[in-house]
Amino acid sequence: MFLKIIRFLAHLLLPLIAKIEINNLERLPKKGSYVMVANHLGRLDAILAVLLANRSDVVVIIADKYRRYVLWRWLVYMVDGIWINRETTDFRALRQVQKRLEAGHPLGIAPEGTRSPTETLQHGKPGAAFIASRAGAPIIPISLIGTEDSMLRQRLRRGKRLHIQIQVGQPFMLPPMPRQHKGEYLEAQTAEIMCQIAALLPPSYRGVYADHPRVRELLQQQNYHFPPQPPTDTLQTAS
Repeated sequence: MFLKIIRFLAHLLLPLIAKIEINNLERLPKKGSYVMVANHLGRLDAILAVLLANRSDVVVIIADKYRRYVLWRWLVYMVDGIWINRETTDFRALRQVQKRLEAGHPLGIAPEGTRSPTETLQHGKPGAAFIASRAGAPIIPISLIGTEDSMLRQRLRRGKRLHIQIQVGQPFMLPPMPRQHKGEYLEAQTAEIMCQIAALLPPSYRGVYADHPRVRELLQQQNYHFPPQPPTDTLQTAS
């Protein structure tokens, strides 16, 4: 219920500060579990993930550093969120998320673990690959452009709206996690996830994955061309 209220307020307020264009929104299932993976540019990214999922059962993950704030503790309680320690691989939190996915809930996560200080892709962390492989959930890559905190501050000072572009990529599955060599597996699958995101971004946003051969391979395939076609989708609030 509380997520519905958040989405309702966001639908009212976001158009005041941003023009949002979305491509291929229909690739996000209305039922069942999946893992949205996206680049992380600014504070708006989390609310955009909630809006994109457009479901009241979406899993919300909050960095443990915010636990000291009363307001954040209240919000996490209200949305039944999960605290996670971003300084390490928080297997306790990851297992909680896995259980939610296995119960059919969707998840939005930034594999980089935090907002990019360079506003381009940083090396991904293994959490997203670990969760998706253990839960057997499809991964849906998403690119975000125009949500940078620096751009938000600049536009607000000038009284101008942001121009946010969102591209939803093709869902894909990871192979099952082997019993041995899990470290190598997670490293390879994390690279695959990050390359899938990078292929949806323009070159200036690809960061450390700009010259990755897998990105070049994906760009040669259908539906991996940027800039996106004129959007035909709009965000709608679930009933």
